[in-house]
Amino acid sequence: ISAKRAIGKAAAALCRSGEGVMIDGGTTTLQMCPYLAGLDLQVLTNSLHIVNALLPQAGTRILLPSGAVFREQNIILAPAGEDSMPRFHAPKLFMGAAAVGAQGVMQHDVILVAAERRLIDQAEEVVLLVDSAKFASSSGAIVCGLDEVDILITDAGIDQGMAEKIRDAGVERPPRLRHQAQH
Repeated sequence: ISAKRAIGKAAAALCRSGEGVMIDGGTTTLQMCPYLAGLDLQVLTNSLHIVNALLPQAGTRILLPSGAVFREQNIILAPAGEDSMPRFHAPKLFMGAAAVGAQGVMQHDVILVAAERRLIDQAEEVVLLVDSAKFASSSGAIVCGLDEVDILITDAGIDQGMAEKIRDAGVERPPRLRHQAQH
């Protein structure tokens, strides 16, 4: 949990006061929420866990898509083909994953894949938050290729070979983290 908390804090540091962001559900993205207090963000999320974490923050405005609640995944999702997202511009999408490999970013549940694809299609920049254990397994339904990820925030346990594949795909680490990693 300490690695996930550090990843969440680093991701929150990428947010600017008053901006709009999208946050997908997940145990690591959830760790961002405490660090967003006081930034007066607009947050579009389909995750009920993220909503619950943000509700106590008076200045945070929360936007939700319309659709049905999928209890097992704790998300709101409209049937395929229906546009359920509010007309909302958010330059950054913060998302997690069940696994990451050379094939791309993966989830174990196809319902989560559909939900994440809708958010990715609205994002200018995809920020992936995963602890290094997510690189150990690489099975699941592919959400997106590594080339669709702009920024990766992870811990130091990532395998060197995988780190090179990620860099080769054009994925970056945030400048602040690159600076910290050198010390």
